[in-house]
Amino acid sequence: MARKISGKKTSRRKTARRAVPGRKRRSPPKAPRRTAQALRQAVVGKAVGKAIGKARAGKAAAIKGRKKRVAADRKAAAGVLPQWTTAEIEEAFRRFAAAKPHPEGELKHINPFTLLVAVVLSAQATDAGVNKATPALFAAADTPQKMAELGEARVRELIKTIGLFNTKAKNVVALSQKLVAEHGGEVPRTREALEALPGVGRKTANVVMNIAFGEPTIAVDTHIFRVGNRTGLATGKTPLEVELKLLAVVPDHYKRHAHHWLILHGRYVCVARRPLCESCLIADLCKWPGKTVQK
Repeated sequence: MARKISGKKTSRRKTARRAVPGRKRRSPPKAPRRTAQALRQAVVGKAVGKAIGKARAGKAAAIKGRKKRVAADRKAAAGVLPQWTTAEIEEAFRRFAAAKPHPEGELKHINPFTLLVAVVLSAQATDAGVNKATPALFAAADTPQKMAELGEARVRELIKTIGLFNTKAKNVVALSQKLVAEHGGEVPRTREALEALPGVGRKTANVVMNIAFGEPTIAVDTHIFRVGNRTGLATGKTPLEVELKLLAVVPDHYKRHAHHWLILHGRYVCVARRPLCESCLIADLCKWPGKTVQK
């Protein structure tokens, strides 16, 4: 006779596993202990994130009135602002690196040679203006040999929208000829060789060495000169003085990109007429008295 099975669910009893003699019972894995260094890094990371958040929200600082800003600029120009501490400098570049880990230059180029030409053309001109002229130029000549063959008149025609185009066309062709004659058509990697080229000064050499060859150079243009003096980070009467001070104070592990971080900061935040202190990553570190830091 078949057995009738009821529709009720029957629960199975869970039986404890029998301990096997000689075998140790496994304990659940412990969470790794956070070291003092890891805790410090977490605290630092939180502080950096907070500073970046305030800057992006436009709440980093409040700008003062025009008269007070002018007085602050005079004080900065006189080089009498308080000195930055080593810890403050480290923190400033830590924030720059967190906000933009891989900064890049804004001049369009194809190779070290076209970068060199673009930087020469950018003297007393904007990067945007140079970028409008160079695509056609580099399509016609992207090597020293081609540029030398293109000739001064044709180069002049292609860059006529850029200021000082007559002198620049002459220099571009002359430096191309020198590269072919003395460097086998290659852009040299040393400052001395670069500065020996027509139209190439220290700033241009620094840019090429940094972007094309990865050297930890800092090219001081009008933006970096302003940032160095206004913030008190590196004050000086000349670009060379500011450059040497920056090289002395910027931590080595940040020097590779320091040029880009500072130039972008000066171009878009620490602008000449009215700095955008409300959106400044380093407003609480900056020594310029023309703003009030938001708590």
